[in-house]
Amino acid sequence: MTDALNTQESDAGEHSLRSGVLGLFDSMIMGIAGSAPAYSIAATTTALFGAVLYGGPAALLYCGFFMFGIVFAFKYLSKDDSHAGAAYSWVRRALHPVLGYLSGWALVVSALIFMVIATFPAGSSLLSLFSTSAASNKTLITIFGTVFFLLMVSAVAAGVTVTVTVQIIMSCVEVFLLTLFAVLAIFHAHHVKSFSWHWFSPSIFHAHGSSGFVAGALLAAFYYWGWDVTANLNEETKNASKTSGQGGLLGTICVFALFEVFTVATNLVLTRAQLTDSKNAADILAILGQAVWHGTGGKLIVLAVLLSTIATLETTLIQVTRTLFTMGRDHTLPKALGTVHPVRKTPLVATGVVTVVSVLLFIGSQYVGSISSILTDGYNAIGLQICIYYGLAGLAVVVLYRRQLFNSVGNFIFMGLWPLLGAIFMGYIFYEVLPNLNSTTLFVGLGAMALGLIPMGYYWFKGNPYFNMPTREDRLAVIEEFEQNL
Repeated sequence: MTDALNTQESDAGEHSLRSGVLGLFDSMIMGIAGSAPAYSIAATTTALFGAVLYGGPAALLYCGFFMFGIVFAFKYLSKDDSHAGAAYSWVRRALHPVLGYLSGWALVVSALIFMVIATFPAGSSLLSLFSTSAASNKTLITIFGTVFFLLMVSAVAAGVTVTVTVQIIMSCVEVFLLTLFAVLAIFHAHHVKSFSWHWFSPSIFHAHGSSGFVAGALLAAFYYWGWDVTANLNEETKNASKTSGQGGLLGTICVFALFEVFTVATNLVLTRAQLTDSKNAADILAILGQAVWHGTGGKLIVLAVLLSTIATLETTLIQVTRTLFTMGRDHTLPKALGTVHPVRKTPLVATGVVTVVSVLLFIGSQYVGSISSILTDGYNAIGLQICIYYGLAGLAVVVLYRRQLFNSVGNFIFMGLWPLLGAIFMGYIFYEVLPNLNSTTLFVGLGAMALGLIPMGYYWFKGNPYFNMPTREDRLAVIEEFEQNL
C-alpha cells in the first residue's frame, strides 16, 4: 500500500476480520451461493423472456463469455491485494481514487436494492407451498419476506465459519434439486416447444434489434452477479492470493452450466403465456416444477428456490457489510462501520445498518407498484451498477499488469484481452441500455449512485488520504508488487 494510507493501515490492525478460515471448496461454494442459481432462474426468467423471448440461452451464453473476462480480472487482482473491499481497493490503485470509491459504492447500493427484491421471491415461494393465491399477496409476501430476511441476518452475524457451513449444506441440496428437475424437464414426455440450436445463435436477436440484445444482456449480467463475494472474503480466506480467485472461477463455471440448462428447460416445458404472465414473475420455477412433476414432488423445486434465496441473501450481506467495513476502516464512511464483534469478528455496526435500511426499503417498496414491476426495475437498476464496478475492475487488471501482458500467450489472454473485452462489454451495455430504461429504473440505478457523491465529497474535502493520487514512485511500486505475486 502507498504511504498515504499508513494511518488507515495501522488503524485496520485494530479492526480485523477473522483471517484464514476459508478453503478452496468453501470459496467455490460461496461463489455458487452468491450467484444463487435457483433464485436467479426463479426471479428473472419471465423478465428475460420478455426481453428476448426464446433468445435467453444466447443472452446468457454471450454475456457469460464476457463475464468470465471479469472473473479472470478478479482472479489476478486478488493475487496481490487480498482486500475485503475488492474493487474498492483495486480500482483506486490502478485508475483513480474517485473511481475506486464509486466501485465500492456501486456494490453497496446494488446490494441494498437486492435485499428488497430478493425477499419477494422468498416470501412468494414460501407461501406457494400452502396457497397459490397467497403467493401473489403483496402484504403477506412483505411480512414473510421480512421475517425471512431477519433470520438471514442472524446467520451472518454468527460469524463467517457458521455462514459457510450453512452455505455448503444449502448449496449442495440446491444444486442436486436443480439438476434433478433439469433432467426431468429435458426428458419430459410433453414438450410445448421443440429444442432448437437457434436459441443459442446471435441471429435470434434480429427480431428484437439491438435494444433487445442489450436488455437481455443486462438481465444476464444480473443472473451471474454475486460470484465475486469470494473476493470480499479475501481477508478471511486461506492463501487468498490463489484461493478466492480460483473459487470464483469454479463457482461461475457451475452456475453458467445451470443457467443454460434451465433456460433451455423453460423454453421446452413452459408455454409462452406462462412465461409472459406477470403473476408468475416471482415463482416461475414453482410452475415448472408442477409441469414436470405434478403434485407434492413438484414442490421440491420450491425448496431449492428458498435455499438459494437464503444463500444469496447471506452472501450479499457479506459483500455489502465487508465493503462498508473497509470503507469505515479507511474512514471514507463513518468510522463506526469499521467496528467488528470482539468474538465473532464480524462487521457489527455495518451489519446493523444494512439490516435497518434493508427492512425499511423492503416495507416501503410495497407501496411503489406491482411485484412484477418492482422486480424488473430492480434487476435493471442493479444491472447498471454491476456494469460500473465490473467494468472498472476489468480495466484495473489491464493497467496493473500491463508490463506482463506480452510475456506469454496466457498472460495476454487472461490478464489483458479477455478482461478488457469484459470491461468494454460492460461499458457498451451501460451506454446502450440507458435510453431504453424507464424513469423509475434510472432514478433507482443512477440516483443511488449519485448519492455516493455526497459522502465521497465530504471525506475528500476533509483530506482523507484515500483520495490522494499516488505519486509516480508509488504507482511503479504497486506494479512491481503485483508482478512479484504472479
